Amino acid sequence: MLWSSHLLDDTSVPAGLLTPGEAPAQDRFNVYRNNVIASLADALEDGFPTVARLVGHPFFRAMATVFIRRNPPRSPVLSTYGAAFPSFIETFAPAATVPYLADCARLDRAILQAYHAADAVAVDKDVLRDPRIGAAQIGLAPAVRVLSSRYPLYSIWRANRDALAPKPSAGAETVLVSRPDWDPLAERSPSAEAAFIDALRDKPIGDAARIPDLDLPRALSRLIARGAIVTVEFPS
Repeated sequence: MLWSSHLLDDTSVPAGLLTPGEAPAQDRFNVYRNNVIASLADALEDGFPTVARLVGHPFFRAMATVFIRRNPPRSPVLSTYGAAFPSFIETFAPAATVPYLADCARLDRAILQAYHAADAVAVDKDVLRDPRIGAAQIGLAPAVRVLSSRYPLYSIWRANRDALAPKPSAGAETVLVSRPDWDPLAERSPSAEAAFIDALRDKPIGDAARIPDLDLPRALSRLIARGAIVTVEFPS
C-alpha cells in the first residue's frame, strides 16, 4: 500500500517517481510526505484537544506522528480518524507519566462522536408514565455515551476548558455525553446512573434499574432533559 510503504516511511520513495528533468524526486516527495503527516496530526489535535492541552504541543505532535505511522487512515473522512488513539496512548511509554491521558482521549473522542452523531427526535416525556414502562425497551439517541474512569475524568476535562473550574481531586468519575441541542454536553454522572444507562442498551427499563444506589427518577429526568430517549417499545 502507498500509505505504509512510502508516505508514512521516512526514507522510501515510490519507484519511478522522477522530477520533470528525470532526476529522483526525493526532496519533492519528502515535502509531500511531511504535509500528509502534518495534516493528519492537525486532525488528531483538533479531535483530542484535552490531550493536546495536557501534554503540550511538541509532545502531542511527536506522539501523534508515531501513531500516524503505525495507524494510517482507513477513510478519507478525517473527522473519523483516531479511533485507536486512546488505546495507543495506553501503550505509548513516554505518556506513562500521565496515567489518565488515555481516558481523557476517550472522552475527547466521545464528544467528537456525539457531535457527528445522527439526529434523533426525543420521545414525549408522558410516555414514561405508562404503567407498562417497567417492561419497555428504551432506545437512546446516537449521541449518548457513558465513560467510567478510575480517575477524576470530568474534573480534569473541565479544568482544561475553564480556567475558573476547581482543581481536580483524587477519585473515580463517570461522565455522560449527550447532545441535547446542537453541541455535545459532557457532565459528571453518578456511577449507578451510568451503569443504568449502559444497561438500557440491551435490557428493559425494569431490569436495567436493578442497580444498587440508583436514583431512578433522577436518572430518567436527566435523560429526558437531555433529549436522550428517542424510542420506547412496549412488549406486545
